[in-house]
Amino acid sequence: MTVYDTANDLARQIKESREYVEYKEMKDLIAADPNKKKKVEDFEKLRYDTQVLTLQGGGSENPETKKKLEEMYLILVEDKEIKKYFDMEVRFNVMLADVNKIIGEAVKEVL
Repeated sequence: MTVYDTANDLARQIKESREYVEYKEMKDLIAADPNKKKKVEDFEKLRYDTQVLTLQGGGSENPETKKKLEEMYLILVEDKEIKKYFDMEVRFNVMLADVNKIIGEAVKEVL
């Protein structure tokens, strides 16, 4: 089996994983509800903008933006579907990070 075959097998296994399937289901559910979709998109945009500003500022965080982000999150997670969506997003991202770490550890000697 070649590295490419293994990579394609890994990609298939990721798509069949519980983390992927449940995250995709919740993502599709949120996307089907324009109101929830807009709320999540607004939150994700604010989260992204906050991360960009933090990186540009050398790590300094704006306390007002951070507070707004936290307040927005607390309001959103009152909705059980949105909370589950965020939970599934975290589980999926943890799995991807773990896979990346395993691959990174295997090749660290040449990087």
